[in-house]
Amino acid sequence: MIYTSHLLEDTQMQEVVRECATGIESIEFSIAENLDRLEEKISSYRERLWRMGWPHLSLHGPFLDLNPMTYDSLILEATKKRYEQVYEAGRRLEAEKIVFHTCHLPDAYLLIGWAERVADFFKRFLDGKDGIMIVMENVFDRIPEPMVEVVERVDRPDFRLCLDIGHAHCYSDISVLDWAKSFGSYVSHVHVHDNMGDRDSHIALGEGTIPYEEVLGLLKQNNPQMDCTIECSSLEKVKKSYACLKQLKENGIL
Repeated sequence: MIYTSHLLEDTQMQEVVRECATGIESIEFSIAENLDRLEEKISSYRERLWRMGWPHLSLHGPFLDLNPMTYDSLILEATKKRYEQVYEAGRRLEAEKIVFHTCHLPDAYLLIGWAERVADFFKRFLDGKDGIMIVMENVFDRIPEPMVEVVERVDRPDFRLCLDIGHAHCYSDISVLDWAKSFGSYVSHVHVHDNMGDRDSHIALGEGTIPYEEVLGLLKQNNPQMDCTIECSSLEKVKKSYACLKQLKENGIL
């Protein structure tokens, strides 16, 4: 399944859904102010989804000021509450996946004990829940191994990884291909966009220096059920990226 991040105007999203038959990855519930008005936002977004054709849905979870490994009990409580709120939105809007950032800041937090604490958070968060796949996305993370350790510690089929190939390309010294190899079969979701390796520019596939064909081909081999989300902020770049993914499908790579 291919999703498009809801970074475009609703009318443009409607066009993408109609022409490309993609799902939508909503950012509506990643914003704290919207979670403060959860009932209102669920209702209004349901109406927007109907106008866009009610495609397959994935949600991007909140991340600003949150931290699932924090030692501060109040921050931990806020993180859990925000995650519970977006999960409730996903349940009621029939979302298939929710994407959460690792929230790891390499220059602020050590990795000693990090995977253990994050895994403990998600095991408690997921207790009693089922039906929505939870995926953890790399952002500023510099190495893939701690994320792999979290998945192995959580040890649930509905908790997997999201490889953001753009983030890996510009924030890590490890090649995107090596990230893909390290994540292996734990990848359930991929955020696709391109950059030149210098900043997180979210340009269209093929406009940067990411070897996306090789990376996506390897990921697909390791997990045939893998989904992708196009994360570009203009209609032109979304359609260009979709054309690249469509070509990979036609060539049997994706």
